[in-house]
Amino acid sequence: MTDSVGTAGRGEAFFVVLPDHPDALAVASRLRGNTRVLHHASGRPWLVGRWRDHELKVATAGTDRLAVLGCCPAGPSELAGAAARLREPSRIDDFAHRLRGSSHLVASVDGRCRVQGTASGLRLVFHTTVDGVPVAADRADVLAALTGSGIDERALATRLLFPVPHPLPDRPVWREVHGVPAGHALLLHRDGRGSGISRWWSPPVPDRRLAEATADVHSALADAVAARTAPGGVVGCDLSGGLDSTSVCFLAARGPAKVVASTWPGLDPADDDLEWARRAIAHLPGVEHAVWPAERSPLVYADLLRIDDPLDEPTIGMLDRARLLSDLAPLIAKGCRVRLTGIGGDHVAWCSEAHYHTLLRTRPWQALPRLRGFRALFHWPLGALVRALADARSYPEWLAATAHHLRRPAAPPVTAALGWSAPPRLFDWITEDAARAAGDALREAATTAEPLGRTRGEHADLEQILSCTRIIRQWEHMSTRAGLPVQSPYFDDRVIEAFLSVRPEERVTPWRYKPVLTEAMRGTVPDECLSRTSKAQAALDAASGLRAHRGDLLALWEDSRLADLGLVDPGRLRELALRPATPALANAILYSTIGCEIWLRTLERTPDPLRDFLGSTDVPAVS
Repeated sequence: MTDSVGTAGRGEAFFVVLPDHPDALAVASRLRGNTRVLHHASGRPWLVGRWRDHELKVATAGTDRLAVLGCCPAGPSELAGAAARLREPSRIDDFAHRLRGSSHLVASVDGRCRVQGTASGLRLVFHTTVDGVPVAADRADVLAALTGSGIDERALATRLLFPVPHPLPDRPVWREVHGVPAGHALLLHRDGRGSGISRWWSPPVPDRRLAEATADVHSALADAVAARTAPGGVVGCDLSGGLDSTSVCFLAARGPAKVVASTWPGLDPADDDLEWARRAIAHLPGVEHAVWPAERSPLVYADLLRIDDPLDEPTIGMLDRARLLSDLAPLIAKGCRVRLTGIGGDHVAWCSEAHYHTLLRTRPWQALPRLRGFRALFHWPLGALVRALADARSYPEWLAATAHHLRRPAAPPVTAALGWSAPPRLFDWITEDAARAAGDALREAATTAEPLGRTRGEHADLEQILSCTRIIRQWEHMSTRAGLPVQSPYFDDRVIEAFLSVRPEERVTPWRYKPVLTEAMRGTVPDECLSRTSKAQAALDAASGLRAHRGDLLALWEDSRLADLGLVDPGRLRELALRPATPALANAILYSTIGCEIWLRTLERTPDPLRDFLGSTDVPAVS
C-alpha cells in the first residue's frame, strides 16, 4: 500500500471517523478513492482519510480498536495494553492522561466511537450528521464538504472581533458543523442516535511550590522534545536566543538526531536575538547554526495575495505565513524532517497577572507587594488598577457586557491583565450588520458560557493557550503542505499540566522572568543562557511590512470578499492602506479582518474549493 499524503499540493491530510453504522459505507464512499481506510471488527469503515505511516498507530483487543494519530512516542505494548483496557470508551481517559506528544485518540468499542483531541486545542475535533450517520473529523471543512454546507456568515462576523473571546472560537464558520471544545471527547453512537460530548480533562490545581515542580517540568518538556528527536535523522530547531527556544535546542541536542539551529536576526538594531543565539551555540559544539540574512526575512503582510492554503477557518496566522515558511526550503535542503519551535513558552512558562485578582482576596499580604511591583514594571495607572481589582463580575456577566461596548477604544492594559480577558473590539470599518451579528453572538454565548478555569487567572491562562494553538494548528497545516512540519513541544498536554501545576505567585512575579522554566532548565542550559530577560518585539519588522506591502493591502480592499458579504466598509480600509503610518495600526488591529479576507479568497482557488475531499463514488481503498 502506498502513502497517499503528499508533502505539497492540495492533497491535505485529514481523517473522518464513522460509527459501526449500516450506512457508514455510503458516507465513506463520498470521499476520494485515494484515501486510506481502517475498519471496525464488523468490516464497516471506521477511519477514512489521508495520513503518513508514522502518523498513525493502531492496537486491537478482540473487537475493540484504538488509534493514535499525530506525534505519539507510545510503543506497541503500551498501545496494546490501553486497547485491552478499553471495555468502555470512557476508559480511554486514563490512557490520554499518560500519553506524551500531541495526537488525536480514536477508540472503537462495540461499534461506538470515542474521538478526542488534545487539551491544548492543537488537535481539534468537529462533528455533524450525514444522512442520519453521526460523523467526526479533525477538519471542519471536510465535514462541510460531506454535508454540502456553506459558510455561516454570523459565525464569520464573530471572527472579526479582536480578540475573539471564549467560547466563540468553538463555533465553526460552516453551517451544520459543530466543534468539540478542547479537553472534551465526542461519542458517536452506532444506532444513529447522534453524538454526545463529555469532559475528559481539567486544568491541574495550581498548588505546587516551584521547588517541588521543577523536576516534573523538566521531565515533561524533555519528553516532549524527545518524542520528536527519538526517530533520529536531522531536526531543525528555531533558536532566537530566548529562554523558550534555547531550552528546546539544548534538549534536542541530547537526542539521537542531528540538530540544525535556525536564527533569523531582526531588522531592529536593538534586537539582540542573534547575540544570545550565538552564546547558546558556543555551548553546543555538535549543533549546526544556520543564520539567515536579516534583509531576506519576509516582512509581516508579505505575499498575502498569493496565499492558497486550504484551511478550515480564518486565522490571523495568515499575516506571518511568509515568515513562517521562509526558511523551510534551506532546512529541507539540510535534510531536516521536522522543525521545532519555542512557541508556547510565553503561554505556559509565564501566566496571567489576573491570578492576583483572586490572590488579593485570599492572601492580600502576598498580593499587595507584587501588585505594586507590577504597577511599577508595566506603568499601570492607579485608578485603572483599582477599578480592575474591584471588578467582581462573573465570566457570563463580563461576556454579556462586552456586547454593548464593541466600538469603544481599547481598554487600559491593566484591564486585560487583571480581568477575564482583553475586551473584544470592532473597528470603524466593520459594518453595523456585522457588529449586530457579533453582539448577538456574544449575548447568546453569555447565557451558557462557563469560564475555562476556576478563577479568572486560570481562565486567562487557558484562553491564551487555546487562542495561540488555534493559530499554530493552521501553521502546522501550512508548513506540512510546504514540505517540513513545524511542531511546538511547549503545547503538549503533559508540558502544559506541569507548568500550570505551580502556584501562580511563583510563576508570574515582577521580580523574576519565567522562574519556572529557568529553574527547570538549570543544569541543562548554561546559566549564562538562562540570564536573558530581554525579548525582541519585531515592531520594526511589522511597521516596515505595512509600508512595503500597502499595495497588496489596497488590492485586498479594492475587491473585498468581506465587503461582498456586507461585513466591512472597503472604503475605510482603502484609506488605511494608503496611510500605513497610522499609529493605531501598530497594535495589529487589522489582523482579524485580513485573516478573514484572505481565508475567503483561498476558498476560490478552485471552482469547488472543497472538491479535494470529495470525488469518486468508488469504495475507498482498504489499507
